[in-house]
Amino acid sequence: MSSFLNKAYTARDAGETRALYDDWAASYEADITAQGYATPARCAAALRKYVQDTDVPVLDFGCGTGLSGQALRDAGFDVIDGVDLSSEMLALAQDKAIYRSLTRIKGGKTLPFADGTYSLIAAVGAIGSGAAPAGMLHTLMRKLPKGGKLVFSLNDHALKDPACEGTLSEWTDCGAARLLMREDGPHLPEINLNGTIYVIEKA
Repeated sequence: MSSFLNKAYTARDAGETRALYDDWAASYEADITAQGYATPARCAAALRKYVQDTDVPVLDFGCGTGLSGQALRDAGFDVIDGVDLSSEMLALAQDKAIYRSLTRIKGGKTLPFADGTYSLIAAVGAIGSGAAPAGMLHTLMRKLPKGGKLVFSLNDHALKDPACEGTLSEWTDCGAARLLMREDGPHLPEINLNGTIYVIEKA
């Protein structure tokens, strides 16, 4: 198993995360597809169940090398924009010719688009230990308009952090958002790592 994969779930700051993924970019897809990476297709299929108009732009948050964007395209979404911390990952995503636009973001900074720009957001493997903090869920939900939908995943490591599902509960418990779907299943099955997929709609 890749040494990068061993490091991927270690909590660190945004700068260290960016450096890890810059260094990992060249072998990233081979490393995780060898482990049966199931989450992109699961997330894309989950979002597609609740969307009628597939011409509506989707924001692929934490798009990496574009595996999530490819899954969204395969599920029928036509307009996909990606953002990520890693310039090396984004360069590989660019080569796939899937995305309308790709933007490098900085951890802890405001996302570079106005509230309501996207009514569909995907955060595939992008929240939790070793990735964006649980609070990013608040940021993404605030960016959605009323009726907007977010699909995201939490793997077994992320689910050990009570803040991850706790942040979701802060939206659903008060009625600010509605949980449309919660589904447990495989994440990296070759190493027996599972994940939960969520689709939520902003009220």
